[in-house]
Amino acid sequence: MGIEKESWRQGGDTSWFTHDRFGLFIHWGLYSLGARHEWLMDREQIPPDVYRSRYFDKFDPDLYDPAVWAAAAADAGMKYFVVTTKHHEGFCLWDTAQTDFKAPNTPARRDLIAPMVDAFRSRGLRAGLYYSLLDWSHPDFVIDPSHGPLRNAPDKDTLNRGRDQSRYAAYIRRQVEELLTGYGDIDVMWFDFSYPQRPGGKGHKDWESEELVRLIRKLRPSIILDDRLDLPGIGDVITPEQFQPRVRYTRDGAPVVWEACQTLSGSWGYHRDEADWRDADELIRTLIDTVSKGGNLLLNVGPTSRGEFDERALSRLSDIGRWMKRHSRAIYGCGEAPAGVAAPPDCRLTYNAETRRLYLHIFAWPYKHIHLDGLKGKVAYAQLLHDGSEVAMSGLEEWQAAHARNVGLAPDTLSITLPQLRPNVAVPVVEFFLK
Repeated sequence: MGIEKESWRQGGDTSWFTHDRFGLFIHWGLYSLGARHEWLMDREQIPPDVYRSRYFDKFDPDLYDPAVWAAAAADAGMKYFVVTTKHHEGFCLWDTAQTDFKAPNTPARRDLIAPMVDAFRSRGLRAGLYYSLLDWSHPDFVIDPSHGPLRNAPDKDTLNRGRDQSRYAAYIRRQVEELLTGYGDIDVMWFDFSYPQRPGGKGHKDWESEELVRLIRKLRPSIILDDRLDLPGIGDVITPEQFQPRVRYTRDGAPVVWEACQTLSGSWGYHRDEADWRDADELIRTLIDTVSKGGNLLLNVGPTSRGEFDERALSRLSDIGRWMKRHSRAIYGCGEAPAGVAAPPDCRLTYNAETRRLYLHIFAWPYKHIHLDGLKGKVAYAQLLHDGSEVAMSGLEEWQAAHARNVGLAPDTLSITLPQLRPNVAVPVVEFFLK
């Protein structure tokens, strides 16, 4: 038994993941018809039968062309994608044998996951599948007071009679087995989410997470699992959502693999009227900041119910791609700067240990000089990455050097001289070739 336990607890292969650094999240379901947040079923407390009658037979993604989605992601510099096969509403995008609440029974009339996986793989992206542990439409999912459209129903206890959470956990396993055997070698299995700390909340016992992980590791030993199954020590990647940490994530003092999950606006699903969209420059800075702390960025798009990325999403992906075309080697294969090398004010550092190149991402363009402590004598060459033009490292002019102590320059400080005019890129980057 000890060997078996060790086997299912063994982690997946994150080597490609920590190299690729940038992925696309896709939230798509019946909520795209409502177009006002993916949690509208919960927020508006729409009973499952009403929700289904309102949206199910209207779901007709006639403009769905996954090749267009894949092209947009690839051109943005993304290297993997994760799609919601089933969100909390319970609606399934694939042709599952476990329920009739699925895309092939809508006007879509087909499995929507298979062509998506094929299209993204054809563009060189790895495939990840999201699966919600919640299911507000399933007849065995026990209604609790924390989440779901029926959480405040006066007859909640009556509605729960006959429901069997263990039967629902078996349903999860059957569906996950379908997903992991029907679409080739899936690279990421992204579960969402546990909430045992909330009143009446659900955790690993409700999902029967140990048995689920055993199944997954048997089917796909190297697959990457996230950290939302409520099993301590299980999860190859930590997944903070909608915020940026100040420092790299660690466990017991050791760095861990982590992924920032973020949206283009406030919602994950398509939201027609949302106005607080982030601009591309800020999203690029978020990607840089994440990699500088040893993390990945999983950036979300919510397609419309007709199967398109809307123009706001496409324009941002295009702008990110324009920057990535000239700066991707400051992202791929990179992570934190070497110990003892700190980023100057208004900058971030990323580092590729294999090529021994250090990248200075300049968030605010300075007047003439940037000073990097601890790097004097350690750099063989410096250039602006977008055009490969040399950056002078001769340091300060003689009369300025005389004032070095007064401007806080230590003997081991490397000073570089930048052009007066800021390069016309979202975030200029200086590439240092370390000795």
